[in-house]
Amino acid sequence: MNVVEGLKTAIRDIPDFPKPGIIFKDITPILLNPELCNATTDYILNSITQPFDAIVGVESRGFLFGLPLANKANVPFILARKKGKLPGETEAITYDLEYGSATIEIHKDHIKPDAKVLVHDDLLATGGTAKAAADLVKKLGAEVVAFSFLVDLSFLSGKEKLDPVSSNIYSVVTY
Repeated sequence: MNVVEGLKTAIRDIPDFPKPGIIFKDITPILLNPELCNATTDYILNSITQPFDAIVGVESRGFLFGLPLANKANVPFILARKKGKLPGETEAITYDLEYGSATIEIHKDHIKPDAKVLVHDDLLATGGTAKAAADLVKKLGAEVVAFSFLVDLSFLSGKEKLDPVSSNIYSVVTY
């Protein structure tokens, strides 16, 4: 199976969502095809050349492939969630969005000092959320060695924001 073509076929455009003028890249049809999901997970893992000790998945679509990636790589999966969603002691970071700000958190005891971490999310747009997750990992004493995404919206230049953290930025499909 050609994973790139499979994803491009499965991902659908939803015009004017979440607001007029936006064309939303909907990855949910991928989830209807277990063979494509497994092939995508393998494709991502086979693309990454840097060793890593854990995967941080960014809420919420980053969980969809982040956990299978961690399981196949036999490393821990760590949640980066919106403020107030994790029950234990957390570390938080607030970052700017196009309109307003957001806060994400990670359980303090889930990131091991000096760990090498892969940050995974479904889509790279402006890079703000992935950069915030990386900053949070660093704040907890670990190092981000790579980022992975299903989709890169390259026209939004998100890689430029992530490159100072790690130039190891992997995406399966680029628009």
